[in-house]
Amino acid sequence: MIADRARRSRRVLPVLFFALTALPLAILCSRFTTSADADSPVPVVEELHLDQEVEPIIATYIDEGIDDAARRHASLVLITMDTPGGLSDSMKLIIQHILDSPVPVAVFVSPTGARGASAGFFILLSADIAAMAPATHTGASTPIFLPSTFTLPIDEVLRKKINNDAMAFLRSFTEKRGRNPKLAETAVTDARAFTEKEALENHLIDLVAANSEDLLSQLNGREIKRFDGKTTRLTLTGYTRQQFELSAKQKFLARIVQPDIFFLLMMVGILGLYTEFTHPGVVAPGVVGGICAILALYAMHLLPVNFAGVLLILLAFALFIFEAKLSSHGILLIGGIVSMFLGATFLIRSPLTPAGVSMGVALAVTLPFAFLTVLLMRLVLKSRSWRVATGKEELIGEEGIVTTQLPAGAEGMIRIHGELWRAVSPVSVAEGMPVRVKRVEGLTLFVEPLDIAAPSGV
Repeated sequence: MIADRARRSRRVLPVLFFALTALPLAILCSRFTTSADADSPVPVVEELHLDQEVEPIIATYIDEGIDDAARRHASLVLITMDTPGGLSDSMKLIIQHILDSPVPVAVFVSPTGARGASAGFFILLSADIAAMAPATHTGASTPIFLPSTFTLPIDEVLRKKINNDAMAFLRSFTEKRGRNPKLAETAVTDARAFTEKEALENHLIDLVAANSEDLLSQLNGREIKRFDGKTTRLTLTGYTRQQFELSAKQKFLARIVQPDIFFLLMMVGILGLYTEFTHPGVVAPGVVGGICAILALYAMHLLPVNFAGVLLILLAFALFIFEAKLSSHGILLIGGIVSMFLGATFLIRSPLTPAGVSMGVALAVTLPFAFLTVLLMRLVLKSRSWRVATGKEELIGEEGIVTTQLPAGAEGMIRIHGELWRAVSPVSVAEGMPVRVKRVEGLTLFVEPLDIAAPSGV
């Protein structure tokens, strides 16, 4: 019997092993099949879109798109771009992905009227093929310092240091791409911008194309030099275009890391938690505030946050609370509004683009936040002076009528709120006389005759 069971178990174990490994093997096979399918003779063009500010989520998206193109053995990665710029760290990551890409990368400023400004200018010049559509422009990549908005003095050594760093980074790949590094530097030193015609005539870009189809037609059969010095010929006859889109998660996270949304989440988080702490039991503000605060912390991890801006916002919050407690004739309130506005303006900083909270959003959030914070704190302070309206404590100070004579120091009965209560008085009180409750212990009221208690309340 035991031997039969052992034989059956030996037959079953391989079946179980196969069942447990079949699904992972199927997944792996599907991946290899995807790559194998890409070996088909039809050239594949992987198309990506950079149509918003350059930030960490977009950098991840570009990286994943280039990797996907490599797995598919695509012939070309086409990045259509329309951006005002963005964060320098994210820009550098995108450029590193482009320079390291095993698949040739074309960056195309499109459609008509688009721009590749600030960080977009760097990305455009880093590509194997740089192209622009008619009536587009690029450039204006001077490093921006947020304090200059308020005409505060800036250390010229620091300005020169960051300018030189940006120019050296631009030269490092522009020269190897065979473009015009001297003219490209003027986009940093003089904030110079270029139309598509100016960029083409001065060897900043390679092509001007009406649209992506026109660009791919011009690139078919073109020989290009890769960043590593190797030469390759693009064969795009009968190509198929593969769109690589942002995932739902990336689209959501891309919204969160936008400076305006980050500031709004942070303020809603602070206000929601503050409301819950000052008014326990409301629940909804605490839940919403907690979620917004966690999302803001996630964005803070990705964005270049200036902690001077965070401290200014915390100072503003403290000033709003003191305004509710102290009589400052509005001075603390005004100081808090100014502090929060400056904090919002300084909150996000980047060497190559302002990419900060816009003044309109900063003002639109600061004013309601200030008045709501002061209002909530005043309600809390006012509630502390309210008499207790529930429980036995509400009887303190109430008046009642003696129904059974109260001997001095002995119990009697009084009627209060239509109810009979045991009562004790330090002096004798006759039936029918009014008394006032001084304190409550258990189910016994300690009272005084009204003619004695009244003077003590004056």
